Amino acid sequence: MKLVITSFFLIFSLTVFAQSNQFVGDYTRSLSEEGKHIIEYKLTLNADGTFVFHSYSKIQGATPPEVNTYGKGKWTAKNNIITFSSNNKEDFNEKYTLDFNNSQARFVTKNPRDKTDQVVKTRLTFVASEIRWMQRLDVFKV
Repeated sequence: MKLVITSFFLIFSLTVFAQSNQFVGDYTRSLSEEGKHIIEYKLTLNADGTFVFHSYSKIQGATPPEVNTYGKGKWTAKNNIITFSSNNKEDFNEKYTLDFNNSQARFVTKNPRDKTDQVVKTRLTFVASEIRWMQRLDVFKV
């Protein structure tokens, strides 16, 4: 009986880890207009449940012309929804200023049962965030 219970817990923990492992990786998005504007986003979801975000913008005529913003914290996944959180004591300093608390993103990928030729890029779509420009932002898995 102990062997059956131990086996069950081992299989359960492996499937939970395998499901969250699909989210791990680098996500990027680059928006630019030839010679005028550049906006780049990079999000890294680590296997240990932490994340790092970097936003770079270089906009002609803006003050300041180049801006780098950073954020970091922890992430959890449930039903293809990734929830981000930042700890006030650990995740904020002079460099890391973005507050990802109350931010959520939907993991979007092609359904394995979809046998059509439709191409669906694996991405995260931010559906909720207190960072105004973050809502509805898509970042694509590299």
